[in-house]
Amino acid sequence: MAELLFDQGGLFRHRCVCVCVCVCVSACGRCRGVAGRLELGPVSLMRYIFVSSSRGLDLQEVAVSNPTLGGRPPSAGAGENLENTMAAFHHAVNIGTDMLELDCHLTKDEQVVVSHDENLKRSTGVDVNISDLKYSELPPYLCKLDVTFQKESHSEGKDNRIPLLKEVFEAFPQTPVNIDIKMNNNVLIRKVSELVSQYKREHLTVWGNANYEVVSKCLKENADIPIIFCLQRVLLLLGLFYTGLLPFIPFKEEFLEIPMPSIILKLKEPEKMSRSQKFIIWLADTLLMRKALFDHLTARGIQVYIWVLNEEQEYKRAFDLGATGVMTDYPTKLKEFLHNYPV
Repeated sequence: MAELLFDQGGLFRHRCVCVCVCVCVSACGRCRGVAGRLELGPVSLMRYIFVSSSRGLDLQEVAVSNPTLGGRPPSAGAGENLENTMAAFHHAVNIGTDMLELDCHLTKDEQVVVSHDENLKRSTGVDVNISDLKYSELPPYLCKLDVTFQKESHSEGKDNRIPLLKEVFEAFPQTPVNIDIKMNNNVLIRKVSELVSQYKREHLTVWGNANYEVVSKCLKENADIPIIFCLQRVLLLLGLFYTGLLPFIPFKEEFLEIPMPSIILKLKEPEKMSRSQKFIIWLADTLLMRKALFDHLTARGIQVYIWVLNEEQEYKRAFDLGATGVMTDYPTKLKEFLHNYPV
């Protein structure tokens, strides 16, 4: 597990072995990094994130949905446990996760729950929206769910209950949490902010969404909680990078969470894809996966996380490019990779 050292300012410096899963796992051996601004130092469905120890989490300083994949971002630890369950989170933390990544919605009785989907048809088999039911009325998850980012794979588990966000905070008081606000809902944003404040987790929480308006509301609601880049700001970031203006423009965001476009090729049958589709994927991958960009952001204290990676060659590529950490459906596999990956 990670060993934390505190300086006079109260911020921690990460020393030694650390693993994180989606959630987050540090690149270990000497810990490949615990993140930026959290007092922890800087981490959908529940996914495992492993962080590199040279750049790591310090949240005090401390994902963009892909339309080609049906708009579904990373799911939480979906390869080894049912997504977004307490069992999945406990598993992640027990193997050394640095940060938990999860998604939130609001029930009819204004309870903040951890779930990727607003409509529960995919995950529970019941065609109903979370916002139309009281928390006590929510159906359980199916016993077996597909793993979105791993072809022809599924996960199983006995824990099939949709948990409350406050349960996660209570169970893991010292673990950083990355929250995706799934709906543009003022009450949801306020409720999440209140929970973060109630459990005194401003230094251990990151939040946001791909939607610009949602991120703006999050920042306005509670400026003490670090935010992620929304899709619009990612495009701006790339424009500034390729025009050479990036070094001169300040950013309020402290986390960049982006997909590795090339993984789409393994999820679909390449022979059935048109040349234009393959070109778009190649172009997106070429523009996004830039070591110079990641190194520049890291030097500015902005952490970079890439999703959703489930193969060793993908892990290696991400860390070679300078990513702070990666999100995966298979935390155990990533942990083993990080144990052997040369720092």
